[in-house]
Amino acid sequence: MKAKYNAWFQCFAGCGEAYALDDIIYLCRKCGSLLEVRHDMDALRAKSAEQWKRLFARRWRAPAGVFSSGVWSKKEYVCPRVDDANIVSLGEGATPLLHVESFGRRFGVPDVHVKLCGNSHTGSFKDLGMTVLVSMVKQMRAEGKSVPAIACASTGDTSAALAAYCARAGIQSVVFLPHDKVSPSQLVQPLANGALTLALDTDFDGCMKLVQEVCSRNNIYLANSMNSLRVEGQKTVSIEICQQLGWEVPDWVVIPGGNLGNVTALGLGFEMMRDLGLIGRLPRICCAQSERANPLYFSYLKDFRTFEPQTARETVATAIRIGNPVSIWKAIRTLQRFGGVVEQASEDELSDACALADLSGLFTDPHTGVALAALMKLAARGDISPSDRVVVISTAHGLKFPQFKADYHWKKLADARSRHANPPVELPADYDAIVSAILSRTGR
Repeated sequence: MKAKYNAWFQCFAGCGEAYALDDIIYLCRKCGSLLEVRHDMDALRAKSAEQWKRLFARRWRAPAGVFSSGVWSKKEYVCPRVDDANIVSLGEGATPLLHVESFGRRFGVPDVHVKLCGNSHTGSFKDLGMTVLVSMVKQMRAEGKSVPAIACASTGDTSAALAAYCARAGIQSVVFLPHDKVSPSQLVQPLANGALTLALDTDFDGCMKLVQEVCSRNNIYLANSMNSLRVEGQKTVSIEICQQLGWEVPDWVVIPGGNLGNVTALGLGFEMMRDLGLIGRLPRICCAQSERANPLYFSYLKDFRTFEPQTARETVATAIRIGNPVSIWKAIRTLQRFGGVVEQASEDELSDACALADLSGLFTDPHTGVALAALMKLAARGDISPSDRVVVISTAHGLKFPQFKADYHWKKLADARSRHANPPVELPADYDAIVSAILSRTGR
């Protein structure tokens, strides 16, 4: 049965071109701009805001079936084009939103929440977009289209998500990785899931250029965030945040930015809820960048009048080591609409921010550390006030970066002072020595 809801690709630049979601296309054929997914908003408005809220409440964390996915429980808002039988899911989404008051009180903003997008199957938010993209390819193949493989360029997390969802769907995945610039914990994921893994002697931007050429000339489907289907799955983060806050809107959302598709997705989700009456206002957005990969930050300093790509430098925040993000203009538009700001964080700042957040029970990855450090800097300047409610997007699980965590606590990070290091205390196997250590830590 055909869905009563509809969505399509539309030219982002506004030239008027539109394309079907099953069209293998990433850039407008008329003007060369990126595309974005548009929805039949009149059809969605046939349900009231309260009806949508009740529906989403009934579907939340369903025990089985399509709606057990946090993404597909919002199917009408995401991708109604895919039949339920072709949905490729690994239980993504519906992740916790944790109030970390003890962390926030350290810098005077107690109402801080962390959205744990890394609590997903492959350990990062990339699952949210990949379930939509791979499902759409499965739908196309079921309808007779020839799509031999799906490929991506990656700094780690995208490749893991693509490989897992392709394995689930029975579709070959191909990943382009910069050689020796991906953590072993990330590299092993596509290997385990059967991806053809190409480690190339270049950086992420070089991989991105090559994967686009290979896909365009060989009918291989491109899975990077310039493909707007990815963004559709990722925008459910915004919807989940509001749902988990009782349909209240935070004052600020802070998110790490690399290729910048996630910034775009965040904005689209909030705007869609506002336009359908589920929320009454928009939050402000801060995009946080490593100071070693910060082209958006420099554009922000010039009021976004210009943008200059850069060669990203070495950073422990490897997943956002991107000097020429493909979603730059979409992200700038989002920030302008949301009163957005861009902040940067040094290696020292992001490492200490991770350690402080971990003392509240988290286990943060370095990219989330960039966002946490940016939050602390905004609070110190007074841009974020003590009464503001802030949500930080944690984009990956810290277990994907064990060497970073270990090096911090053993004080082996070259550019971090590790002020909150907590290495093991080496002692003789002696009762008195053990009790003395315990008492000195507990202050008794």
